[in-house]
Amino acid sequence: MDGAERIWHRVTSQTQPPVNVAVVGLGYWGPNLVRNLWETEGVQVAAVCDPNRRALAPIARRYPSIRAIERYEDLLADEGVDAVAIATPVHTHFAMARAALLAGKHVFVEKPMAARSEECLELIGLADERSLVLMPGHTFLYSPPVRRIKQLLDDGELGELFFATFSRVNLGIHQSDVSVVRDLGPHDFSMLLYWLGKPVFVRAIGRDAVGSGQLDVAFVDMGLQNGALVHMEFSWLAPTKLRRTVLVGSGKMVVYEDTSPEQVRVFDRGVDVIEPQSFGEYQLSYRSGDVLSPRLAADEPLRLEMQDFVECVASGRTPLSSAALGRDVVQMIEAAENSLTFNGSPCGLGARPGDQRRAGDRRRSDGGMPVIGRLAAPGR
Repeated sequence: MDGAERIWHRVTSQTQPPVNVAVVGLGYWGPNLVRNLWETEGVQVAAVCDPNRRALAPIARRYPSIRAIERYEDLLADEGVDAVAIATPVHTHFAMARAALLAGKHVFVEKPMAARSEECLELIGLADERSLVLMPGHTFLYSPPVRRIKQLLDDGELGELFFATFSRVNLGIHQSDVSVVRDLGPHDFSMLLYWLGKPVFVRAIGRDAVGSGQLDVAFVDMGLQNGALVHMEFSWLAPTKLRRTVLVGSGKMVVYEDTSPEQVRVFDRGVDVIEPQSFGEYQLSYRSGDVLSPRLAADEPLRLEMQDFVECVASGRTPLSSAALGRDVVQMIEAAENSLTFNGSPCGLGARPGDQRRAGDRRRSDGGMPVIGRLAAPGR
């Protein structure tokens, strides 16, 4: 068993009591949590909770041993419940996660963890004070393609990263309560943080093209500490569904397409600079090598995510999808929204709304836009 496999090895055993988990919210995603928790070793799905009796009924028919509870307060008062998995609308995440932590329950909460970073910090503080697990649901971190790309980056196979592009677009569903940035952005924001860490700035432009009251298209640009540039596209207006990420490095390039039969392709292609032998211009050598489609495990990401949550509750370790990463995702959302407010001005993570009023003249090249990779003249 290698290191990657050991991460997912179950710490539970037949002699250890199961973790009693309740699923809260049985709309679109909640039943998927129930199914995966039901199939996870070391778990007992103790209850499901939803104020809508019609949502409870199908779960009761399929899993008659699971208790159905309508009032969230009654669930939190149940001492037989060790942890809750919250799959309710985004605007309820903070209040429901906070109430569960105060009741002494471990918490898994779907992304984003809360609406604002200040709320994330409060939740993290409560979990730390009570030695409870707080885990946001960033499922893509458990996807075998995403984990394989992380391995390629950690092993240095891509070399120095030059740039990355993320496209997450489709024709559908306009959300009434959140913009396309909050709806689609957390997926790619979490992958970027997992692979490459925090950006040093975020800037965004967007529009409400159909007049729904929410932004339905947005372009988000970022700069990383090493000078690499990142571009992300989010839209509910594209004619086809596209989930495509490209990472271009000095050594190799990677294309990740979530909807493709070959989800990850590694291109041994690039451009090398040939040092001049005498005074003159630099020469470029273009390299075109093999294209590799690595073998990927067939594991369901949500099952691995639920397994990680339960193992962390049992062992006390920090999950891969950590609360700190969940806070950083919310800070990236806030930075993008702050930039949108100020016509695409670059914003740092953690900047408060209005901070950009104190930025330099954004019309100048040395104004609000950080210089993160100024090119040196040849020979210097």
